[in-house]
Amino acid sequence: MSCRVAVSAQAQEDLRRLHKFLLERELNRDGGDLDYPDVAVNAIESAFGVLQRHPYTCRKTDNNPFWRDLVISFGRTGYVALFEIASDDLIIVTAIRHQRDDDYH
Repeated sequence: MSCRVAVSAQAQEDLRRLHKFLLERELNRDGGDLDYPDVAVNAIESAFGVLQRHPYTCRKTDNNPFWRDLVISFGRTGYVALFEIASDDLIIVTAIRHQRDDDYH
């Protein structure tokens, strides 16, 4: 099984929000790493590759087997991407959050 992975407008906005947050944090730290936000976003986007071949290995979100969470390790914590298995050949990433956030949006 090989699927196309689409990233929704909301998930793209989530990536921009996470990047902005990380950039502001690094700008306010002594010796902040200004590459860190780009590295984090690249790690998140790279993790979507798992969804192309193995979407059913990710944890279910509810009783619906087609809505799942992709846990993305990064540093000491990581991120979580909510996605829908829309069809046999399409995965839609609908939201992205930091693992320490309570919920999406």
